Amino acid sequence: MPRLVRRLGWCAVAYAALAWLPWVASEYHTHVLVTSLYYVVLAIGWNLLAGYTGQFSLAHHTFAGVGAYTSALLVLYARVPLLVGIASGALVAATIGYGLGTLCLRMRAIYLALATWAFAESLRLLVTVEYQITRGDLGLAAPFLFSTPRPTPYYFVFLGLALAAILVAREIVDSRIGAYMRAIRDDEEAAAVMGVDTFKWKRFVFAVSAVFAAVAGGFQGHYVGLLSPTPMKFNEMAIIVVMVIVGGLRTFPGPIVGAVFIEVLSEALRAWGEVRMVLFALLVILIARGYPAGLVGIGRALGRRLAARIPALAAATSGRRG
Repeated sequence: MPRLVRRLGWCAVAYAALAWLPWVASEYHTHVLVTSLYYVVLAIGWNLLAGYTGQFSLAHHTFAGVGAYTSALLVLYARVPLLVGIASGALVAATIGYGLGTLCLRMRAIYLALATWAFAESLRLLVTVEYQITRGDLGLAAPFLFSTPRPTPYYFVFLGLALAAILVAREIVDSRIGAYMRAIRDDEEAAAVMGVDTFKWKRFVFAVSAVFAAVAGGFQGHYVGLLSPTPMKFNEMAIIVVMVIVGGLRTFPGPIVGAVFIEVLSEALRAWGEVRMVLFALLVILIARGYPAGLVGIGRALGRRLAARIPALAAATSGRRG
């Protein structure tokens, strides 16, 4: 309990330290910050599954769509409150994730990736063709969370959401479940021999990562105000993968750093159109080849070098004074 209280305190400090940004940034830059925080939640959830548990799913972005569409449809047709709709979207995503995990998680490597990709594409096509319900490519109008589409109030919501995701993920990683996850990732057969129910915990993490994505997607849907199947295309999944790998796969801060970095870079290169994806692919190749720990690994390496040079610089400075 003291550890959790301490972490809650750090989250409160971080929230207070970052809450001033919308007041000094333009609405456009605040929108970029909101989108970055949205991707932080998605990247953290996928890193739990792929980075810590070793299960390479290609359906993570689809659960964000599940959360968004479930909430919007319930709010529009059943007149439920927005927060109830978002919670319902998370529950539906957890159920689907549990079922999909039951069907697919006995597969490994490329077979798991292909199975989850097939599910993602099937669900995207279903959303596209069910025009009477989802409005397909014409877009489904989702009520705004606030009475305004301006990004400033949403920034505070997404900042809290991102910090909550960081806190929950940290608690999972540092718990006994986190130890099981790393054991499964490093050697699933050895973990099973040691008594770990590998299938049970893989399915659990799959469902948890789906909830992360669905909650983020639900809030995002009520921020943008118009849902379409476009964000459920594979490009969105590719962006999430790039964020995690560039930031640092299998590191805790990696998804956070990578999501903000790639989103800001993507906005800076927006005029380049789809060429951005080529540049991101080259960046992933360079990072994977030179620094597998990503930007976090690069930062740590620079920190170690600087720490190693400080005593020498201090000695040289004192020698000159003498």
